[in-house]
Amino acid sequence: MNNYSVILSNVGSCSDRYVTGGYAEPFTIEELFARVAQIPQVNGVELIGSWHVTESNVKQLKGLLEQYELKLVSIIPDHFGQMKWKNGSFAAKDHAVRKSAIAHTKEMIDAAVELGGSLISLWPGQDGYDYLFQADYIQERDWFAEGLLEVCRYRADVNISLEYKPKEPRTHSYLSTVATSLLMAQEVGTDNIGVTIDFGHALNAYETPAESVAMLKKYGERLFHVHMNDNFRHWDDDMIVGSIHTIETLEFFYWLKRTGYKGWLSIDQYPYREDGLEAVREGVLAMESFVHLVDSIPSGEIEALLQGGKSPEITAYLRKLLLSLDR
Repeated sequence: MNNYSVILSNVGSCSDRYVTGGYAEPFTIEELFARVAQIPQVNGVELIGSWHVTESNVKQLKGLLEQYELKLVSIIPDHFGQMKWKNGSFAAKDHAVRKSAIAHTKEMIDAAVELGGSLISLWPGQDGYDYLFQADYIQERDWFAEGLLEVCRYRADVNISLEYKPKEPRTHSYLSTVATSLLMAQEVGTDNIGVTIDFGHALNAYETPAESVAMLKKYGERLFHVHMNDNFRHWDDDMIVGSIHTIETLEFFYWLKRTGYKGWLSIDQYPYREDGLEAVREGVLAMESFVHLVDSIPSGEIEALLQGGKSPEITAYLRKLLLSLDR
């Protein structure tokens, strides 16, 4: 479990609705690649459609990947950052918008294959609703599934992974939890559809992230991708890995190992006021430390705690594991 990657934007300049121009000077794509390459543990990048990938720059991106010896981990189609998606993408009421969402996804699939990748991580952040009596909960989910089925069938050798989040930018998202995402994947039914767990989104959904890993293992081997960050549960703060929910992050990494997850561990942090490179570097080092800590635990110790289920013993074990100076 040592494939570390980062969403390219994370090492750049971030903006929000208050400082829309960003909290630092912008970087070119070439500069972003050069910054990622300064983190030796990182051997892959994720790109965002229309932010990083256009019809005219695939050749340039291929050259940058080769120059910096990085693999394309996934492309995240831009179904969230343009005005045309304001009322949804795959589940939009407008048929033309739904077709546009499918077409954009197919374009990103083609780009991913050309760049040596085989994963599309979908975050349909505009698919949902804001007000009661605004949405047809059945019809719009049907449209959603139909669109996903079409893009899954477009290339069976490319995986489509659904990233869920309970809210933002809509007040309610159709892909809101691990369970709703799993249901959608099961409805589509192809072998190449699965789920992306964003650790922070799982926290927002009041899930126990490790349990989310276990559910995707139990119900069909559907964990295709992982995004790592942290937050205070109330909002998608995209903070440095392990900085808030340290024990939950430890349990998450334990269950990734226990369930045999072999995919990428990808940073999805947006360091607004921090230097992006330094914040991402710390997030990668945190992931590496959690992997090493889990690997150092003697075989059978955690399993024994799970069998016993006694909370004083569990907390004592974690106290010694994380806080003892005698380790």
